[in-house]
Amino acid sequence: SRRHKLYREELNLTSPAAPLPLRPEANWLQFHLGISRDGLYPRSSPAVTGLLRDMQEFPTISADYSQDEKALLGACDCSQIVKPSGVHLKLVLRFQDFGKAMFKPMRQKREEETPEDFFYFVDFQRHNAEIAAFHLDRILDFRRVPPTVGRLINVTKDILEVTKNEVLQSVFFVSPASNVCFFAKCPYMCKTEYAVCGTPHLLEGSLSAFLPSLNLAPRLSIPNPWIRSYSFDGKEEWEVNPLYCNTVREIYPYSNSNRLLNIVDMAIFDFLTGNMDRHHYEMFTKFGDDGFLLHLDNARGFGRHSHDEISILAPLSQCCIIKRTTLLRLQLLAEPEYRLSDVMRESLLQDPLAPVLTEPHLLALDRRLQLILEAVGRCIDTFGEATVVANDTAQPQSPAGDRAKLDT
Repeated sequence: SRRHKLYREELNLTSPAAPLPLRPEANWLQFHLGISRDGLYPRSSPAVTGLLRDMQEFPTISADYSQDEKALLGACDCSQIVKPSGVHLKLVLRFQDFGKAMFKPMRQKREEETPEDFFYFVDFQRHNAEIAAFHLDRILDFRRVPPTVGRLINVTKDILEVTKNEVLQSVFFVSPASNVCFFAKCPYMCKTEYAVCGTPHLLEGSLSAFLPSLNLAPRLSIPNPWIRSYSFDGKEEWEVNPLYCNTVREIYPYSNSNRLLNIVDMAIFDFLTGNMDRHHYEMFTKFGDDGFLLHLDNARGFGRHSHDEISILAPLSQCCIIKRTTLLRLQLLAEPEYRLSDVMRESLLQDPLAPVLTEPHLLALDRRLQLILEAVGRCIDTFGEATVVANDTAQPQSPAGDRAKLDT
């Protein structure tokens, strides 16, 4: 607290600052205005390119806990947390242009694999998985992951010295190795053993751009029909009933909309990353039941390159449907000249923290892509291409009124 006070006095931050004007051309605002029923951003979006650069370069002006962490502060029993070190510490960082991003610090080295005995709900969350998921989502032409970039954060200057949250200030300490560290309160990491540390001040992390506020662009959070059991011994119906999709098809909106096809897209995306932790999905209410599903919270992906979790593909293998556009993109990325691992490797080189993924993780993408295509092939052999492959290639252009307009 004393250091924080001296820092603010030195920079004359104790006196009221002149209000900063909101620039309509700010990249984060242009990103928000570019959201449409087709995705979070157009295929060629200068705003996204600029936003990634801004999140990498702009100085932070404030840091705070996220809202869900604030809601839980003091409301949990640490003894009931199965593995406190496995749950991710995250902070909201604000920048000079009024933009903000979710910061997730490095907690696991790239070459480390998730231990075989770990359950998915106690796994580490990985900053590089968030970055890689954004690039993969863009390569697949889904455009449903918010722009995400890696950055070396100075935990002293970029967090401690700009936060006004006294609780956050109080969890900083200097380790015996003279590194600056911090940890969260009870809801996440309850002890200093679970802290994250700079070297001595610099710490890798991912920065994911915030979506528009809920009052401007309301979203629904919906349980995934293929949700997993979050207990050590439970099983959900889909895990024991191969005909489970027949039940899902009888329930609106999965009965007469694109929702089921979008669930299959999400399952394909999660299978490629190895993410088993998709218990909910979110949608913008503005775009109705046929709107796209947001692919948020991907930090539990890319944990084990040596294991392919086939159960993640249950929506595809049980329902035997897939969008034609998705299938065509997957087939293209299986061709030697457009191999998915090569495209990902080249894309990830643009990130400041490159290499983001190790080579075994990149090669695992090619192997998993073949498994997806084999699953589609079995479905076609059983039910015929006309039944399995849904033609979504002739959709009309979205009218201007369908764009997510924000009041500024």
